[in-house]
Amino acid sequence: MNWKRASIAVLAAAPLIALFAYGFSRDPAAIPSPLPGHAAPEFALTVFAPGEAPLSRPLGDTVHLAKLTGKVAVVNFWASWCGPCRSEHAGLSESAREYAGKPVEFIGVLYNDGAAQANQWIAEMGGQSYPAVMDPGALTAIDYGVYGVPETFIVDATGRIAYKHVGPIPPSVLHQWIDSLMPNARAAAAPPRASVP
Repeated sequence: MNWKRASIAVLAAAPLIALFAYGFSRDPAAIPSPLPGHAAPEFALTVFAPGEAPLSRPLGDTVHLAKLTGKVAVVNFWASWCGPCRSEHAGLSESAREYAGKPVEFIGVLYNDGAAQANQWIAEMGGQSYPAVMDPGALTAIDYGVYGVPETFIVDATGRIAYKHVGPIPPSVLHQWIDSLMPNARAAAAPPRASVP
């Protein structure tokens, strides 16, 4: 056996083995995002599905992210053709109901889909408690760096993205993030105290 050739072969293969080892240690579903910790991209999108009282908004109303400052905003990108969106739908709707009356706002953003198909899907799913908006040309999705649906962004009371979730978001994860951000939302919503001279 030629030890010199064997050593060269091992040295040549070592970087490739290290690369494979690194690749196998990574989660292929984890898509890093530069957005958490930064200001959420602004949007002004039109409501096509009003949701249910007390969370409903009128058809044609415009949802401005800037007007949600002081609240925790849950921005969920979804589509009627998205299979995994079905598995998170009930949990999102129920969670939105649970946070009704608190400084939390849920918004569904339709991704590369039509209003007619989306409304039919919502009806098939038994309704949706919170409003859904159109995203013409998927421009808002592009601003948020959406790779596919479902993707959920949780925006804090100051308008910064606190968390991004790729895939169906479990209610436990959703509640954990909302609950951790609620004290700041309540503080932002509280009227300022009068100063005592």
